[in-house]
Amino acid sequence: MCGITGFWNPQRNSERDLRSTLDRMLDVLDHRGPDERGSRLFIDQGLALGHTRLSIIGLDCGHQPISTDDGDYAVTVNGELYNYKRIRTQLACESLECNGKSDSSIALPLYLKYGLAMVEHLRGEFAIVLYDHREQRLILIRDRFGIKPLYYAAGDNGLVWGSEVKSILQHPDVPAKLCPKAAVHQMMQVMVPGSTAFEGVDALQPGHMLVAQLRDGRLEIDTQRWWDFTFPESHDPNPDPAEYVQGVQDRLIDAVATRLEADVPVGCYLSGGIDSCSILGLATTLMQSSVKAFTIAFDSDEYDESNIAKRMAERTGAEQELLRLTEKELYGPAFERATWHAERTFYNTLAVAKWHMSRRVRACNYKAVVTGEGSDELFGGYPFFKRDWLGREGEEAGVFAGAILAEEDQKHAAWQDLCGFTPSWLQPWMLVLQRCSPLLSSDLKDLLNEYDPIAEIADAIDPAAVRGRHRLDISQYTWSKTMLEGQILTWGGDRMDMANSMEARPAFLDHHLAEYATTIPPEVRIRDGVEKWVLREAMVNVLPRELYERKKFAFMAPPAHTDPVKRAAVQEMIDHWLTPERVAEVGFFDHSAVERFIHDAWRETDGTIARRNDILINHMLQLHMLHGQYVEGQPLPAVD
Repeated sequence: MCGITGFWNPQRNSERDLRSTLDRMLDVLDHRGPDERGSRLFIDQGLALGHTRLSIIGLDCGHQPISTDDGDYAVTVNGELYNYKRIRTQLACESLECNGKSDSSIALPLYLKYGLAMVEHLRGEFAIVLYDHREQRLILIRDRFGIKPLYYAAGDNGLVWGSEVKSILQHPDVPAKLCPKAAVHQMMQVMVPGSTAFEGVDALQPGHMLVAQLRDGRLEIDTQRWWDFTFPESHDPNPDPAEYVQGVQDRLIDAVATRLEADVPVGCYLSGGIDSCSILGLATTLMQSSVKAFTIAFDSDEYDESNIAKRMAERTGAEQELLRLTEKELYGPAFERATWHAERTFYNTLAVAKWHMSRRVRACNYKAVVTGEGSDELFGGYPFFKRDWLGREGEEAGVFAGAILAEEDQKHAAWQDLCGFTPSWLQPWMLVLQRCSPLLSSDLKDLLNEYDPIAEIADAIDPAAVRGRHRLDISQYTWSKTMLEGQILTWGGDRMDMANSMEARPAFLDHHLAEYATTIPPEVRIRDGVEKWVLREAMVNVLPRELYERKKFAFMAPPAHTDPVKRAAVQEMIDHWLTPERVAEVGFFDHSAVERFIHDAWRETDGTIARRNDILINHMLQLHMLHGQYVEGQPLPAVD
């Protein structure tokens, strides 16, 4: 697990400029790879490749960038390529040697053998940048679900890339400027796939590659999709549930076993949900020894799962590390630092909690954990998936209302045309957009007269992947193409984990398991109203009975409105970041409207509206933090 960055501008070939620029870009990625730093310059071509390394596999033999002996090919890899031993052996049989014994060493030989089709042979979570000097071609590759990040800025001055946007913004050709359209999307939580918070910087989408080809002294850039999370147009009308239960069990065991391989100890994240508990149960059996489990505990019974996590740890004999968090840890300096790492806003302080957890993991001398992300996406685990297929009957919104479920049905023409319905996962964010609109500055209100953010998100979805599909399939697909990558795997995953040099390995997002999950009929994924039924049955002998029978729980941190101490902590941040001067400087909001909104928000008694208010306050605060941190260059505060 590492950080990668670099740039290619054929018009600039000063070694001093190349090296000094690359060093600045690498400096801000030290947290992703504190163990080692490497670079490779192609001076005449104006190309620089940089790498910061977190050593997990091949501790003494994984230096990057990796080059061929003739120097014509070079590659940097961020992530894990799990099938590397088998591939390395196969390549050796064909006299294609790997330069080194780390998992990343298979990338160049695979390219030499298969060209761009090398991606079909990769298993794991990865971002790869490969330069082919003979063909004057640069290739950026991102894994199937976007577990590992990869961003780029392309223009007349060439191409700049990085594992995080902050490294790209260190390049002199990429000014730091927040994008007004992206600000609107962040306020409503849902980004357009492929976009970022910053003007001129894009995200390489999951399952895509970018190819930059040098022709006549200029770069021609093309992106193409090489994999998608695709559901079939029809399912088995008479499914045998037992067959699918066994199929899930076999593939999940293999996925967990694969992700336990490392040259350092591997632990597990453990909440009270069936996903992480399943991972811990399988890991314990596979390792035949005690596993280190890391759990977050909150100071609110309504949001805390730690008691169930504790029982799972006791059942498996895991050594549990319990981290209790209050408002002191969730707001203030840690909130600001998490925002800097996220590079976008987040609606709930779960991101801050995850930052603290990865910090604790490293303090315990662990560099890697296996996690449960992706299970809900594969097996229909979220309540909005059930609503889209089965409706509202028997539904208990509880703490989901206002944040995950809309209390009133919403429709949008673009989504009705695309899907035949407006997915329930999007509807609460449509209500958030409605609530934030009166707070916007006149410039952003004018923007919304011409720009429809809801339609823009719909336009980014491939119609061929949803038309003719089952409603549950459509709901799972559209969520996975937007919120899985843009939220769960960024500020809920990689960015908070790697902030403290810690690698997370989401076993459910193994593509062998994911591709199989798309074939499971809806009535086996959700059976008799029970979400993730097929997974529960596959793990029935792994999970405690109470967890096997438990409904989906909201894994969120307690919002600020839930107690006066948290409100006071948020108000302190408001007093610093949302002053009339700062609000005017950023230009996204009307300060008078914001002031009235916050005054009323602290007096709101309706829980659904109060949760929505908390979301808006978090987003407003963070947009101003991002401006301060990235545009103004304010230093980050220290965290005790």
